[in-house]
Order: sequence, then C-alpha cells, then structure tokens
Amino acid sequence: MLRALPFLLLAVPAAAQEKPDPEKLKASVEKLVSFGTRHTLSSADDPKRGIGAARRWVGAELAKMGDQCGCIEVANIGRGFTGPRAPNGVEIVDVLGFQAGTDPKRVVIVMGHIDSRVTDVMDATSDAPGANDDASGVALVLEAARILSKEKFAATIVYAALSGEEQGLFGGQLLAETAKARGWTVSAVLNNDIVGNTVGTDGTRVADRVRVFSESLSEADSIEAQMAKRNDGSEDDGPSRALAKVIDGVAAKLPGGLDVFLVRRPDRFGRGGDHSPFLKLGYPAVRFTVGIENYDAQHQTLRQGYGDTPDKMDFPYLAKVTAINVATIRRLASAPAAPAQVTIGGALSTDTSVKWAAVPGAAGYRIRWRRADAQDWTGQRDVTGTEAVLKGVVVDDNFIGVSALAADGSESLVTFGGRGG
Repeated sequence: MLRALPFLLLAVPAAAQEKPDPEKLKASVEKLVSFGTRHTLSSADDPKRGIGAARRWVGAELAKMGDQCGCIEVANIGRGFTGPRAPNGVEIVDVLGFQAGTDPKRVVIVMGHIDSRVTDVMDATSDAPGANDDASGVALVLEAARILSKEKFAATIVYAALSGEEQGLFGGQLLAETAKARGWTVSAVLNNDIVGNTVGTDGTRVADRVRVFSESLSEADSIEAQMAKRNDGSEDDGPSRALAKVIDGVAAKLPGGLDVFLVRRPDRFGRGGDHSPFLKLGYPAVRFTVGIENYDAQHQTLRQGYGDTPDKMDFPYLAKVTAINVATIRRLASAPAAPAQVTIGGALSTDTSVKWAAVPGAAGYRIRWRRADAQDWTGQRDVTGTEAVLKGVVVDDNFIGVSALAADGSESLVTFGGRGG
C-alpha cells in the first residue's frame, strides 16, 4: 500500500545560516602562498617553507576549530608513492579533519589539493604560489569546516587537504583507497580545484557560474554492468551524475548565488583531478572548477604577466562557490545514505512497480520519475515502506528513481531504477 509521508522541515532557514567570508578565504590563500612553494617534492621538515610547513598549518587550523566545537578530530594519512614525476619516491601525506556524525562509517568528503608547481613539474625549489591552483580549494575546505563545525549531522564530514595532485593524483588515490580499506560508505566527494578566479586568459570575465564535472557510466563498472545500464537508459543517472544534479538544485536555491554549469564528462577535456581515483573505485565524485580559466596563471614560473598569485583571484566569487559546497554537504550529511539498489518492473503494463532495499536511519523514501526525453525529475511521491506501484506511469516511457529521506526532509542522492540482478 502506498502512503504519503508528511515530513517535517526542520532545517535552519537559509537566511539564518552563516555565509562564507571572502576575507577569511583571502587570508587562508595568502597564508598558503606565504610558504613559498608547496611542491610535493619540497621540504617536509622546514618550519617556514615547503609542503610540510603548509600541511602543519592546515592541520593546526582544523585543530583550532576542533577545540572550539569539540567535534573535529585531525589525523594525517600517508604512504610512499613512486611515478614518472616522483622517480625517487615521495612520502604523500593527506591532512584530514573528521567531524563525526551519528553514523561514523558514512562520509561526505570535501577536498582540495595543497601542493603547487611551476612550469617545470619537477622544480621543487622555485617559488610556486599556487594561489588558485589550489590554495583556493584548501581555503574553501577550511571555510566549510568553520561554518559546518557549528552544526551536527548524521554522516561524518571529512575535510581533506591532499598532497601530490600535480605529481600523479597521489593524494586522491591515497584517500580513496583509505575509504575502501576502512569500509566507509561514501555518499559524496566534492573536489574543489581552481575555484577562485573570474577572468580568463583572454580577459573575458565569467562571474555568474561554476562548472561541475561528473561522469556518466561508472568507471568502476564491468563492461557487463555498463551494458546493463545502457539497456536501462541510466547513462545520465549514475551516482556521480546524480550528485551533480543535486548540486545544481541546491545552488539554484541560494539567493545571489552562482549558476551550476553541469559538464557531462569526468573532468576537463583530456585532464584529471583528485576525484578521479574515487571514480575508479565507484564512489560518487565530482569536480568544481571556475567558469573560465586563466592558463597564464596555471603551472607557470613567476615572470611578467605569468604566475598563480592572489591578485588574479576573485574572493567574493570563491565565497559563492564555498556556499554551494556548504549547502550541498549540509543536505547530504543530514540525509540517510542513498538506496543501494532500485528495481522496477512493468513490461506490457500501464503501471510501473518499484522496489528497493531499506536504508538504515531512513524515515521514508521519495519516488521520482520523469519522461524518458527529460533530464530532470518532474514527478515525485513520498512513501513509507520499500515498494510501490505507480499507476498510469508507463515504464517504457519513463525513468524512475528513489531517494531516502530523513525525518527533517533531507534527501539523499537518487538511485536510478533498473532491472536489477
């Protein structure tokens, strides 16, 4: 039997929630730049210069917030990596802040990479300010922690400053493999990499949007699983794409915010980021990047007209990107996990049947549907129980999905409905 479920909307009104502070973001970026270089192969021990000093500062900032709220525990993870850009090996260390939720095994991860570089990717001694790439992302992580540490959530939030991105996505690989080894249920990975400029290489200004990159079919799926999803029509509804759509919807409700430009590929053309290792393991992960890039500031040795310095950044814009991250984390960390699998039936019928496995902690579920030629969900019904029949919804012409709901109405990602198996 299908019963409507009246959810209480207990979330704090947007107007009452603290907004990201452009000045605090600027201060964090300038502090990170002050370490001279944060190249992955730079000194790990120098107290004032190099990646080690920068990592210790980030850890100390997270620890201060933890002391204030009693809710963030700082821990480093590390191991050695070797690759073409680290031929002699390097110890990669990720700085993590854990804000424990009521479910410590379910996590929402927000991250940026702390390392920087110049034109020569092996130059570990020249000044490499890395203001936008990617002190902007690390500053965003710290500001998100400052705001969200004042609230309580169901999921654990992981605030992450990763090392080794420029040398081979090592920090992302380390954290993704740690998540798998520790059996975390990863509800979302928000990778913020180059999120603080609005003027491009040719002088064009784009200050009204941020790009969010997401994969369609999961890289982790076998070819058989990908073919099954092809037959179900779920190419635009994998976990990472579902996450991107949630971000788009969240951003649309922020007054004076940014448009989310959903780019339907895993990253910029032919390129990758620290979310890529998470995709390899099947976790929902996306990348935030500015609406227009300044290539004269990226990966450039400092000289006239070139270099990644704070004066090329737009901190009110970075605050708006931070606000989208904060609102997305708030929603997903408040919600239960997404249903593990949703199966549908209805061949040769005018109705569609929907079934899914119960989600721990869910107060109810939201069945969503849309015509098969539409991108966004148009119909919905809130129910209790774990199965329903949608009268008059023809399975041949509609796509179906189900999300889990918390008692306050917070909604998980939508799990697309297929034939199962």
